[in-house]
Amino acid sequence: MLEYSEPVAKLIDEFKRLPGIGQKNAQRLAFHILRQPEERVAEFVEALSEVKKKIVFCSVCNNLTDVDPCMYCSGAGRDRSLICIVEEPYNLVAIEKTRSFRGLYHILHGSLSPIRGVGPDELMLSNLFSRLSPENNEGVEVTEVIIATNPTTEGEATANYIARLVKPLGVRVTRIAMGMPVGSDLEFVDEVTMDKALTNRHEI
Repeated sequence: MLEYSEPVAKLIDEFKRLPGIGQKNAQRLAFHILRQPEERVAEFVEALSEVKKKIVFCSVCNNLTDVDPCMYCSGAGRDRSLICIVEEPYNLVAIEKTRSFRGLYHILHGSLSPIRGVGPDELMLSNLFSRLSPENNEGVEVTEVIIATNPTTEGEATANYIARLVKPLGVRVTRIAMGMPVGSDLEFVDEVTMDKALTNRHEI
């Protein structure tokens, strides 16, 4: 097996720590860095350092932001009666791209997964309940909590757990619809997706 010099091997090992990066991709990234001019590498290092220094959790919704509260929580045009719960900050971005949701968000930074050792205490959920009171929401009563966790076993477990906690508080809890993706063919849809599509059917 080919052995690299210690600095290169260390860089490869660091890239392998990133999610979804295996040995081959880590090697490609390391050698890409080695081929870059020194000033370009310095810019890359500075960007890494800056994001760790300046990015914080929004004290309201847990979004990653450089101002607290974040732009969504402080936005004047947002519907404060709606809170959409998502697993990760990039899920928020996906919803915002639709330009159809104008409510607020709450980011969990994960989902329940006993196998990975992620329980309720590991989710950023505790500050959600204070937000449901008008006095903590600029005087606006939250009328609906939309759970938009991923359609996975972990996402479903997380959605059910949150629903059990929020429903007794008198707040409407809904789950995003799941089923057939637009443009797909019935022939290639798995049984779970088809079941969800049938369950979430609507009148036309």
